[in-house]
This record gives sequence, C-alpha cells and structure tokens, in this order.
Amino acid sequence: MKVSEFRKYFPPRKKNSHKGCFGKIFILSGSRGFSGAPYLTSMGALRAGVGLITLGVPQGLYAVLTLKLAEVMTKPFPETADGSLSRKAFDGIKNSLKGQDVLALGPGLSQNAETQDLIRKAVLSFEKPMVIDADGLNAFQGKKELLRKIKNLSILTPHPGEAARLFGTSVPGDLAGRRKFARAAAKTCRCIFVLKGAGTVVASPGGEIYVNDTGNPGLATGGSGDLLTGIIAAFLGQGLGPFDAARCGVFIHGFAADLAVKEFGEISLAPRDVLSYLPFAFRKILGR
Repeated sequence: MKVSEFRKYFPPRKKNSHKGCFGKIFILSGSRGFSGAPYLTSMGALRAGVGLITLGVPQGLYAVLTLKLAEVMTKPFPETADGSLSRKAFDGIKNSLKGQDVLALGPGLSQNAETQDLIRKAVLSFEKPMVIDADGLNAFQGKKELLRKIKNLSILTPHPGEAARLFGTSVPGDLAGRRKFARAAAKTCRCIFVLKGAGTVVASPGGEIYVNDTGNPGLATGGSGDLLTGIIAAFLGQGLGPFDAARCGVFIHGFAADLAVKEFGEISLAPRDVLSYLPFAFRKILGR
C-alpha cells in the first residue's frame, strides 16, 4: 500500500465532529495474568481514532484496568475460578453489545473451556463486523465450520501457530504458500483472513490479496498482535470496509514500528513503543 492510498481513507475531520461520528467498539479481552492484552488492544483502538471504546473484562481485572485506562469505559463480568470470563457473563455482554458498531475479542481471554464456550456464543450472536484474534480463534479449534455462520463479514487475525491450530495443518513459510493458505482460509471461513508475520497477508473470500510491506522483526514479541486488533477494530468503527480496515491496520501498525525502531532498535522494541509512535505515523502520513 502506498502512503497516498492510505491517506484517502482518512480525510480531514469536519470541525463539528463529535465522538459519535467515529464509531463505537466493544472489546472483550483479558484474564488473570493477562491484563496487558486488554490495555494494548484498547489503547491501539484509541490511538487509531475510534470515538468510543467499551472494554469488557473478568471482574478480577476491573479495578486495575479502570485505573490504567482513563479514556475507556470498563465493564466487569462474572469470572471462572481461573479468573477468565464465565458463561454467566453472556447476558451482560449481549446487553452491552446493543448499539455497538464493532466487536473485537480474543486477546488474553484464555483457553478455559467455559470461556471458550462463551466466546463461540458471543461470536455467533453478534450481527455486526468483528475482529477475532488469539483465544477468540482458539475457541474454534476443531469447529472452524461454525465461523461460516457469522452474520457479518468479519476479520480473523491469526499468527501462523493459531492458523495451524484452527485448520489442523501447518502454515507454509514462503510467501507464495502463505498467500495460497490465506486465500483458501478466507474462502473457507467466509471472512477477511489476516495471516500475520513478515509480509502479513490479507485475503478476502472473493480472492483479493494484499501483502504488507511495512514492519520489522522488532514486532516479533508478545502484545504486538493485541495492538493490531485494536487498530483494525478502530478502522472498522470509523466506517472502513473489512478488507480495507484490515490492510490499513497492518500498514499503519508496521509503519509505526518502522518509526519506533529507529529509536529503540529491533531487539528492545516493545508494543508500547509502537503504540507511542502511532500518532507520529498518522501525522507523517496525513500531514496533520
């Protein structure tokens, strides 16, 4: 993607704009020991320009995330003995989704069986676009046919390990093989499929392919994908179509990393560093 192409999706905001103009997203993330995931996902969405963010977490994480995320509305839900979301959370989550434009879920939710059941139920009941990552995808391991029942064109964002678990097969390491895998996965699941890695591949069910050329090895660390989930969800909330939201998301995520790596280097680069450079990435591209 060229900078000029990215720019066309983000025209100057009207002077009478308000928060309702830029989308409302609901994020479902986190479990005991994984409080960083909801933080990074939420802040990624905030820095990518979404209007309103509501974060749903297990009740044990509520206090700490309320303090860390001053700009995000945080909601606590019933949790399992493991500190992950319980089945009992479903009715509250369903009510919270009313009026939301986008659901982003998966980062840090855990592979607790009860939580995974809740994830499947939430995904199959929401009727608007979603970004499904990490444990949101793990919940469909051995059940990928259920993804075809999703009611709106949504975005799956696996790294190769998650993709391998979802499809029960290895993921090719070469670009030609990754392109072929992503295209087939998008068609099978009827989704936008984002196969992360060096040269992230974005594929649509209709056969469209985009291979991203921004980013660097400094992104190969835990939390980078959580940040990307929030960015893509924010773009969906602002009205971009799923394919464009996905490719613009991976582009700006990598672009910010390429700016940040000049200060921190590949070895020391952390997702928070990429997050801190997102505003500079937007300003460099958009000129404002």
